[in-house]
Amino acid sequence: MIEIKQITAPTDIKKFVKFQQELYKNNKYYVPPIIKDEMANFDPQKNQVFKNADCSLFLAYRGKEIVGRIAAIINYVEVNEQQKSKMRFGWLDMIDDIEVTKALLVQVHKIGKEKKLEFVEGPVGFSNMDKAGLLVEGFEEISTMITWYNAPYYKEHLEQLGYEKAAEWVEFKFKTPNPIPDKINRFADIVAERYHLKSLRFKTMKEILPYVDGMFDLLNKTYSSLVSFVPIQQYQIELYKEKYLPFLSPDFVELVTDQNDRLVGFAITMPSFSRALQKANGKLFPFGFLHLLRAKKKNTDAAFYLIGIEPEYQGKGVTAIMFRNIIINFTNYGIVNCETNPELADNLAVQASWKNYDPILHKRRRTYRKDLV
Repeated sequence: MIEIKQITAPTDIKKFVKFQQELYKNNKYYVPPIIKDEMANFDPQKNQVFKNADCSLFLAYRGKEIVGRIAAIINYVEVNEQQKSKMRFGWLDMIDDIEVTKALLVQVHKIGKEKKLEFVEGPVGFSNMDKAGLLVEGFEEISTMITWYNAPYYKEHLEQLGYEKAAEWVEFKFKTPNPIPDKINRFADIVAERYHLKSLRFKTMKEILPYVDGMFDLLNKTYSSLVSFVPIQQYQIELYKEKYLPFLSPDFVELVTDQNDRLVGFAITMPSFSRALQKANGKLFPFGFLHLLRAKKKNTDAAFYLIGIEPEYQGKGVTAIMFRNIIINFTNYGIVNCETNPELADNLAVQASWKNYDPILHKRRRTYRKDLV
């Protein structure tokens, strides 16, 4: 018999967080998050998203054994401002038993119906800046620090339960070009001269901080036309500064400004922390942080995390300027393998950025939806 328990106590939330690590402890492609950070996601005192969101956490038990988990989420910015009647679910993990999956999703449906929402969609986080999407291709590719990993049966369970594909993301990998192709160099020079653009160079992250809010403003502008877009709130900006800035290096951040020193494009890349997070196994102390420091200083893999371009400059080659500098830095750091972040499958403009690098589509993920009737 499956029993579903709604949880609120910190001890139970820790069980919620650690369930995924237990489920995938022998999987070489799974990358565990830092337990402390995951716990903070669900703490209203630490995550200001709760100013505009509700979240209910559930654990599935068979006897005394935890066999599944799920988070039921309502983002009121999305529901109220955009009048989208979406009930979100995320942090979905379970054993390969469709009855467990069904029992967990029933809890999400109950809340959605009580709130008179129209449909359920997931897996997603609280907002567009969180992890999203069920892995449907690429199960034998190592995950990244900003994506969820799951087994193939998740997709089978959802489809058997009548869920249909909603959004879809694709991820690419490619080799760092060395040397830089002449056509990329020439094109970057032409674009910079034609539009009077320049790259900014930094020695410390402190020098980049004044530009961070402008970078998030560009993100809002870059993706505002996409159907699933929800504007990034200021408190989210502060949260992501705190959460991700320690992982960044000034050599892996590229900013482009116009002749009036206005920010028109940026790209944030990072050395891959996937192997380091596997070694840390969810804990920064006593030795987890050392694995992360080593990965930051010496690595053969890197990932593109965020790219934003002022709408009036989209499609004009600004990425060529940024990518040329990124490639130079990658080569200097010994980066051989590159990976993109998840990109919406219909966002062809961003995907066109990789066309000169012989990209391989190696992962695909989706959200699934079902009407609340």
